Amino acid sequence: MATSVRRPKTGAMLVGMLAAMVLLNYVDRGAIGIAAPLMKQELALSATQFGLAVSAFFWIYAPVQFIVGWLCDRFCVYRLLAFGLALWAVSTTLTAFAGGLAGLIMLRVLLGLGESVAFPGSSKIIAREVANEHRGTANALIAAALAFGPAFGTLAGGMILGLYGWRAVFLIFGLLTFLWLLPWWRISRPYRQNGAAARQTPYPIARIFRTPALWLSSAAHFCSNYAFYFLLAWLPLYLVKSRGFSIGDMTLLATATYAGQGVSALVAGRLSDGWVRRGRDEGQVRRWLMIVSQAMTALCIVGAALAPSNGALAAWLLLSGIGGGIAATNIFAIGQMFAGPRAAGSWIGMQNALGNISGIVGPVITGVIIDSTGSYFAAFALTAGVAALGALIWLFAIPPIRSVLAD
Repeated sequence: MATSVRRPKTGAMLVGMLAAMVLLNYVDRGAIGIAAPLMKQELALSATQFGLAVSAFFWIYAPVQFIVGWLCDRFCVYRLLAFGLALWAVSTTLTAFAGGLAGLIMLRVLLGLGESVAFPGSSKIIAREVANEHRGTANALIAAALAFGPAFGTLAGGMILGLYGWRAVFLIFGLLTFLWLLPWWRISRPYRQNGAAARQTPYPIARIFRTPALWLSSAAHFCSNYAFYFLLAWLPLYLVKSRGFSIGDMTLLATATYAGQGVSALVAGRLSDGWVRRGRDEGQVRRWLMIVSQAMTALCIVGAALAPSNGALAAWLLLSGIGGGIAATNIFAIGQMFAGPRAAGSWIGMQNALGNISGIVGPVITGVIIDSTGSYFAAFALTAGVAALGALIWLFAIPPIRSVLAD
């Protein structure tokens, strides 16, 4: 017989700490893009080699999601999150001392291992602790952090880069990440102690794998991520090397793009929750938000590639950030809906693993295209096409968005 426990009163703080974790996740993950204008030159990396270093993060990050999601459904997710963050903080700090491609790749792999727990873990906690009518707002905070992480990282990292060089970017960001651990350990204590973190009856992994909705939502996730990672990894280098921006101007434009994404995520979360409370079908609300987001992203990437002036380029990039914020708010919420609280960790782990294959192949493909053509145009065109494909998947292929796993 289950023992009832008093629910902790730290729910809002818990979600806030999850958002802070995701912000740090993307500050550290995106540091390589910020450092690229100086790092690439000092380490004598070609565009293909730089793309390989970016891709290395995903070699372990994507496949290990299967295991991490499984662990989040069975063991204490609060401790798993703390361990993962400590591991990626170590990796970020040590990247300041990288001397070549091999060391950089090794540290990017370690970073991917540590960061792999972030989204299965946070989705598990949200699915279990947050009511349906607040799901959009909770995921919006995570999505806003996903955007404000690169915004903060680009702004602060650009300043550090200009003043102290690329190695200081990694050293400062890595040490800053460690500071998250103490408040997390205190705020999550009631959940660890009241039974919320207890082991659960394992949900059959084979059943999840046999669910078509998993594979279709993962394909759509791939398309969304492809565009986001293209901008995260290559935008600073493109602005400086191809459009003639100074590091300071690049920093401001990239920061504005990510800030627009963060604000968009918060607005989309509040609006979607409001529509659900007024009786709209949650699945349909989130489906159409994803369709709009993906179509908007495709259009904006084409617009950015063809922009005749830096002002037009800035406008298209800002609009692409708004579209990305809508997607980030809903992509994990939809996975939580399909899975339900019991299997949310495993489902999001699998969906994120498959969706992040884009991070393995995308940066390398982009680097090869740039080296072979001497231009970014074909890379922009391919990215826009992948985003448009995502809109079509959401429109025609994704089944009704509701729980598909039997208890």
